[in-house]
Amino acid sequence: MITLYVLTALLAPHLAPYGEAEIVGTQFEPWSARFWLGTDNLGRDMFTRLVFGARNTIGIALMTTIFAFSIGASAGLTAATFGGWTDQILSRLIDVLMSIPQLIFALLLLSIFGTSIPTLIIVIAVLDSTSVFRLTRAVGVNAAASDYVEVARLRGEGPIWIMTREILPNIAPTLIAEFGLRFCFVFLLISGLSFLGLGIQPPTADWGSMVRDTATLIVYGDVTPLLPAGAIALLAVGINMVVDWFLHSASGLKD
Repeated sequence: MITLYVLTALLAPHLAPYGEAEIVGTQFEPWSARFWLGTDNLGRDMFTRLVFGARNTIGIALMTTIFAFSIGASAGLTAATFGGWTDQILSRLIDVLMSIPQLIFALLLLSIFGTSIPTLIIVIAVLDSTSVFRLTRAVGVNAAASDYVEVARLRGEGPIWIMTREILPNIAPTLIAEFGLRFCFVFLLISGLSFLGLGIQPPTADWGSMVRDTATLIVYGDVTPLLPAGAIALLAVGINMVVDWFLHSASGLKD
């Protein structure tokens, strides 16, 4: 399933019969040979928007997750390695950020700083990095108390060596699994913000905004709004299945 999504995102310009923002008919035309999934509220082809939505929604969510992990994992490893006041300062700062509901905080920041794609990525990555920090610190503290880390310290290794060569390799399976789950959370958050009008802005295709644009069709028994919603749900299920498999293999539970 994930491979199908990735191929769709990469080959979107070749798979889509029309342009991403091209108006090709009247609003809410039914499914036909010309428009496989009908048209939206502006007369844009729904199949085309669905295909381009894979590129935009998945691509932005992936970049945001990578950025969030860069911030959160680096800070978490630093706190676990140095401990003391460094750990206390970073942990209390994260506690302050986590005390505010993420969606409300994101809506507030996007209302202030605008809804451009770079701003969207930075805001969500900073907010989501708090959860990455807590997990990285938790597993990093356990690893930092191990004998092999103490041996490295006695050997005279520096903090960077200890973080990257001793602690990180031993907590990598947990972080990789968390990356998959965190991608799902970011992916759903971006779709939710787009549905509310503060995520990916038109005319850029996005599955969350597509649900909003076609929601009125539900009243008439049309299943078109369920297509982008189903695409969101199917990708989340696929990623969770891969994460479960990876955890099963990496932890030795399979054996």
